[in-house]
Amino acid sequence: MQIIDTLVTLVSEALDSAQTSGSLPTAGDVEIKIERPKLAEHGDFSTSLPLALARSTRMAPLQIAEAIANAVPEHFMVGNVAHAAPGFVNFTLSTSWLQSQVNVVRNAGDEFGSVETGKGQSVQVEFVSVNPTGPLHVGHARGAVIGSSLANVLDAAGYDVQREYYVNDAGNQMRVFYDTVYSRYMQAAGHDEPLPDPAYPGEYLQELASDLLNDLGDSSVSKEKSEAIAVLAPESLKRTLKDIRNVLSSLGVEYDQWFHESELLSSGRFDEVLNFLEDSDLVVERDGAKWFAATKLGLEEDIVVIRSGEGGPTYFGTDIAYHHEKFMERKFDRVINVWGADHHGHVARMHALLQAFGLDPDRLTIILNQIVNFSNEGESLKFSKRNNVMVTVEELIEEVGSDACRFTFLSRSPESHMEFDLSLAKTQSSENPVYYVQYGHARLASILRTAAERKIDFDTADLSLLTHARELELIRKIIELPAVIERAAERLEPHHLPHYAMDLARSLQRFYEDCRVVSLEEGELEISRARLQLVEAAKYALHRTLNLMGMTSPERM
Repeated sequence: MQIIDTLVTLVSEALDSAQTSGSLPTAGDVEIKIERPKLAEHGDFSTSLPLALARSTRMAPLQIAEAIANAVPEHFMVGNVAHAAPGFVNFTLSTSWLQSQVNVVRNAGDEFGSVETGKGQSVQVEFVSVNPTGPLHVGHARGAVIGSSLANVLDAAGYDVQREYYVNDAGNQMRVFYDTVYSRYMQAAGHDEPLPDPAYPGEYLQELASDLLNDLGDSSVSKEKSEAIAVLAPESLKRTLKDIRNVLSSLGVEYDQWFHESELLSSGRFDEVLNFLEDSDLVVERDGAKWFAATKLGLEEDIVVIRSGEGGPTYFGTDIAYHHEKFMERKFDRVINVWGADHHGHVARMHALLQAFGLDPDRLTIILNQIVNFSNEGESLKFSKRNNVMVTVEELIEEVGSDACRFTFLSRSPESHMEFDLSLAKTQSSENPVYYVQYGHARLASILRTAAERKIDFDTADLSLLTHARELELIRKIIELPAVIERAAERLEPHHLPHYAMDLARSLQRFYEDCRVVSLEEGELEISRARLQLVEAAKYALHRTLNLMGMTSPERM
């Protein structure tokens, strides 16, 4: 049970006891909220319940706080309960309980921090899902990091998580892509083949076409264009997806499923879902096109799902079938889509879509991540191959490393605009939060290596010796991790992880300054053993946090 859950139970019991004894009048059902006070002198946790009860009980909040504080039952977790103006009940965790948590953390090991908030619930996280028409642009990196870290957090919170990339391999954008590949292939073979209009620009397709010519030969040169594309298209898609997969993997991003849009069309699912909506009068035909009747569900205008003329489905059209497949066939309890901020206009229509399926729109959450501005040495950067400024995710990783990318992108909430300082990300000093946190882990590892070299056995230790203020502060910070994971999962906010990591690293620094860990001097061996257990617990907590962020935990730096 989480600390807050225990305190809620204690306050509830105290309220019942005070009402039974006549210290407080009956006040009906109330929500008990436990929070962390801003000032350390107010304890570890606090509730403002007395302020909420003042009106219904017609008593002064401070008087209510005193009655509740006096009625809180004894519990080994709680060292002190006090009431404070204007109407708070403050709790201080007991020193003995804090000391005991060191071994709780050590016994949990790499799984420390896991909670069961989402036990029994399935959730799909779909993120990145960029058209497979070229390399990933730096603008895609933030969504990749947010999506993968969020999936990690949900997994740690007990959810059954599936990470998915939706491959948009059908539609007009792919026709343009394949036409461009064909032209570049013919040019690579020495033919004067004009580019289509429109065409995909850039060196990537020139290199891809040259590779296709080298690997597949020139047998497609003499074929009709449609026949040649039938040969080149699947190989082009396969290679582009492989490049995308490799770059994402180097960023610490892995998927459980790559779902292809083309499967929705070839399997007949798209037609089935469209027929279902037509039977429900939620798809109508007008002006030679088919429209989703969103106005019947409260939106301002209907949305095209099949265009007039060639009759191809729109992005939203295939999204209908895709989300029907997610909810109605794979039966995810929740779906989370991580999209770029340019998709803000699609949120309302997606929720209307769930209504059309007879589902609760709240089962779909769309997280929009804002754009990132990049700077270097105080100067704003504009992406340009011509100016030799990085353009792709691969180039960003080469510039600052995967860990710096992930920590920086996670440091702000998705809806916040942010600036990525490349020069800071490469700085090897405490000014760089990435370096500071990872150095904290490396230092913990170094202390444990030193203990091993000096043959200090700390399997058993007297943890009651951990009474120094910095030791207890560090324990308090370590055991916050389960609550951080729970909060990040409930709010879908992975940015709590880097904030916690920085706080933990700062607590470690203060601990190092005041508490000598490894000592063989007479009379100091026992406290050294206890502190080594604390160091090991801190290492587990920091390693787990870095792991959830998709970062490495260096043993040496």
